[in-house]
Amino acid sequence: MADMKGHSFSSSTHHPSPRSELPLSESFPLKRYSIPNTYPSPTLSESAIELHLGMNPAYGSLGDAQCDQAKDTSSDHPTTSEDFSNDQIHSGIGRHSSDRMSEKGVTLSWKDVWVTVSSKDGGGKRALLQNSNGFAEPGRIVAIMGPSGSGKSTLLDTLAGRLSSSIKQTGEILVNGRKQSLSYGNSAYVTQDDVLMATLTVWEAVYYSAQLQLPSSMSAAEKRERAESTIRDMGLQGAMNTTIGGWRARGLSGGEKRRVTIAIHILTRPHLLFLDEPTSGLDSAASFHVINRLRRLASGGRTIIASIHQPSSDVFELFSSLYLLSSGRTVYFGPTSGAQQFFSTNGFPCPPLRNPSDHYLRTINKDFEKSHDIEEGAGVKLKVEQVIDMLAKSYANSDVSRNVMNRVEEISKLNGDTLQAASNGANFLTQVRVLTIRSFKNMYRDLGYYWLRLAIYIALCICVGTIFYKVGNGFSAIQARGAMLMFVAAFLTFMAIGGFPAFVEDMKVFDRERLNGHYGVASFVVANTISSAPFLFLISVLPGAIAYFLVDLHHGFDHFAYFVLTLYTCMLVVESLMMMVASIVPDFLLGIITGAGIQGVFMLTGGFFRLPNDIPKPFWTYPVSYMAFHTYANEGFYKNDFRGLTFENNILGGPPITGDSVLKDTFQVKGFSKWVDLLILVGMAMVYRLLFFGLIKLKEKLRPIIKDLRSRSPASSSTLSQEDEKNV
Repeated sequence: MADMKGHSFSSSTHHPSPRSELPLSESFPLKRYSIPNTYPSPTLSESAIELHLGMNPAYGSLGDAQCDQAKDTSSDHPTTSEDFSNDQIHSGIGRHSSDRMSEKGVTLSWKDVWVTVSSKDGGGKRALLQNSNGFAEPGRIVAIMGPSGSGKSTLLDTLAGRLSSSIKQTGEILVNGRKQSLSYGNSAYVTQDDVLMATLTVWEAVYYSAQLQLPSSMSAAEKRERAESTIRDMGLQGAMNTTIGGWRARGLSGGEKRRVTIAIHILTRPHLLFLDEPTSGLDSAASFHVINRLRRLASGGRTIIASIHQPSSDVFELFSSLYLLSSGRTVYFGPTSGAQQFFSTNGFPCPPLRNPSDHYLRTINKDFEKSHDIEEGAGVKLKVEQVIDMLAKSYANSDVSRNVMNRVEEISKLNGDTLQAASNGANFLTQVRVLTIRSFKNMYRDLGYYWLRLAIYIALCICVGTIFYKVGNGFSAIQARGAMLMFVAAFLTFMAIGGFPAFVEDMKVFDRERLNGHYGVASFVVANTISSAPFLFLISVLPGAIAYFLVDLHHGFDHFAYFVLTLYTCMLVVESLMMMVASIVPDFLLGIITGAGIQGVFMLTGGFFRLPNDIPKPFWTYPVSYMAFHTYANEGFYKNDFRGLTFENNILGGPPITGDSVLKDTFQVKGFSKWVDLLILVGMAMVYRLLFFGLIKLKEKLRPIIKDLRSRSPASSSTLSQEDEKNV
């Protein structure tokens, strides 16, 4: 094979061209070209030259004039892949020895890493990752690329230490040449989705997060300065007072939201940053700005590893190293600029004017091989599986692979700095205070959270009040009062399902922040309870007063106060119930159906539609009717209104009917005090909040198991041979 100055991709094994032609339906769409004796050296674009010189840690952060001067120089002497030394190419990102391993930098290396799971059908093991080797050093960005199901996320999670304990992992992963864990503050993991509170501004989102993540030993001024500098680092100073926005209101662009997400995760100044597809869902321009900012962060000495899916050519040029995966196998790891020659050397050169990353993915993507057309030319047709196997073996036996292994060995012998765990974030009281303020502000600004529900409640209570207006004390008023009170206890609380979308968004924000250890579960539950309490009281007292006085229920402030307190407590209970549902059913439609179904069952056993003595004892009375908050709400409302009143008898000349006899004979209400019913409701509200806390904790324990079950899918793995199983 022809050699290129500064590059060496020779392989100890030669792959002869296949003699026979495969059927069309099973063939690989790209032809295998004959290799010329020389290769054109790809030149960097002007923007790439600016980035290479202006943000290279070796040069520092250049000003605009310096960058212009660098570009002028580069025009006379074009920068090509030939300008890099062998050492730079072999290291993948440039030869950085122990000088890179400063006390603020983190070098990550991994050797012979296998990740396997047991097959669902019990037919042995499936490999999610096979014999992975590589390294990542400060000042550079490693891009993990491959088709869907290739193992990108698995490798990222493995390096970040986020694999499920039930997934088997073997091999060696070193941090600064030592076996040590990544601790809070030293690393951050940015998930694929931008989960942000839409009602907050950029400044509020970052500053509140700074108060949660940064230690209590830092002053408020220091935290404010950290938030401001982080916003500047991500180029968001112009949008600092812009509302983030969401599906209900316009705000930031997709790229700006992604930069806000990254800003929140780098407040603790982590040395190692993991990103799961940071350009997902963004257009090419937004993607470029996001990766450009990551490049600037890397130039400050951070080590950045990102999984990426089909980047544009401009974005692709910003990456320092490329780790190419397919079916869990390493197809290539080395400098991004060297991948083009590697594919050309093995018979799959990138056609002119085609994005190199598109070409690489198309070459090793076996998902759509039957739908591809055959290109014209004298090449032969290959199955994609054959191409992947050919490239993986060629890389494993190449000089670049051997130099990667040499660098991994060098790193393992450096015995660098031990990572010092960053100070813990804010204390419990600070977490509760900040979360309460943030949540209250979000609820106040989001019209759909409580204000729309308040408007609906007022409208419903006006309807109730006018339908049962001045119900009086006639015989028919007995059933009318009972029906009206049941409606308030059942249907006003039922409308809490209207806030379910907001509850789900809250849980998404919590899950993202909890994943990175920003605060504890208890802080979130307490803050959510405190921040929602004033709004629930408002939607209890105002609509409740309209209905109470229009219907002309039992006179007296104490009776009205009990009515409002009972309704308010019911709101607390049902709000807790819906938050429990939101914690385990993160889908709007399914969650609303689930919450409505639970409340529907509780209504049926609450003592109005079917009298308590007539409800079947097994199951429906014990335990369902005792679990239903409607039971105690109805009884409390009935006792509060009927006791002390008398009603006309429907029998001519008959004695007046007392309220106590109505409670006993008509509604079959138990004889204890109405305050006992209220205390039971208060207890239920507390128990439901504790259950909410417990469900979140349980979900955290079950999440790795669920992830493990999903990872057993054959689409994302390959079956190990007996020989490979022995190696693992």
